[in-house]
Amino acid sequence: MRKKLRIAQIAPLWFPIPPEKYGGIERIISFLTEELVKRGHEVTLFASGNSKTEAKLIPLTKKGLIHLEVAWQDYWFNLFNHSVAFEKANQFDIIHCHWGIIGGFFQKIVKTPVLQTMHNTPNAIDPRWKIFNHYKNDLNLVFISKSERKNAPVKIKNSWIVYNGMDISRFKFNPKSKEHFVWIARICEEKGTKEAIQIAKKAKVKLLLAGQIQPHHREYFRKEIKPELNSQIQYVGELSQKELSDFYGSAKGCLYPIRWKEPFGLVMTESMACGTPVIAFNRGSVPEVIKDGKTGFIVKSINEAVRAIKKIDQIDRRECRKWVEENFSVEKMVDNYEKVYQKILAKQKIK
Repeated sequence: MRKKLRIAQIAPLWFPIPPEKYGGIERIISFLTEELVKRGHEVTLFASGNSKTEAKLIPLTKKGLIHLEVAWQDYWFNLFNHSVAFEKANQFDIIHCHWGIIGGFFQKIVKTPVLQTMHNTPNAIDPRWKIFNHYKNDLNLVFISKSERKNAPVKIKNSWIVYNGMDISRFKFNPKSKEHFVWIARICEEKGTKEAIQIAKKAKVKLLLAGQIQPHHREYFRKEIKPELNSQIQYVGELSQKELSDFYGSAKGCLYPIRWKEPFGLVMTESMACGTPVIAFNRGSVPEVIKDGKTGFIVKSINEAVRAIKKIDQIDRRECRKWVEENFSVEKMVDNYEKVYQKILAKQKIK
């Protein structure tokens, strides 16, 4: 029988939990929080006031910061969120942080153990690694892929791998697709929006683009993407959770030519859950998430992606769904987080 824990979940404040549209980290926090509550844990969520949860909600802002036009570089609200949570540290058995390394600044001044999930790891030359290095023997870190941990320039003594999980019931399996392909993410260079267009044009297939255009990427969209839009390449806007299943499921394949070492791409698991195979560049966690030749194709170039499109019918869409069910469910993710919590608490007792 599981020990019931008092758990604080500290979310970033940019979007509500769960997000209305864009927000992969926020979606994962929601899945984790609701499943922990379902399992009988006493969970307190520190998040924006327009969040929806069965946990106890402590809001620091009425809405997500994105609606308040707070700059992405502004740390103040998120620092405030953490400070309020840590003021209540003695009310919890464990504090789970989901934004940067802010929790590391507080963990030595409270007795409650702290866990950080690295949803977005800074690149190897980022100066923030100096801070990680300072705390490396004290941090408890979860990396969301083996690739993410391997690429971290500082080796953290206490770290674990927990893959992101998803509520598969929200994604309908579609055994038979139409003829078009899709791409979905933030519209930006690192997500490979332009490369997806180039692949589709070379392969002579229809491509539907979807995703949020954040303020600092508007110029990229205006210069690089908008001129390419026509009857073959279409931008359908930012989609809600309810719209995702039909978007993914109706497609013959999902293009994901990322240009960075992404720690974990939820787009890939969401697409495969709907039965839609993924063609992705071999970067970051891609080889861990896609089963090459079985649930999609891992490629190294635009030309390889074009060739993969030609053989997309070789993929059994049922295998895509099965792969996600077996490896990337909410239940499996939360099982693994519970194990990490218990290991951290056991280590705390030894001290």
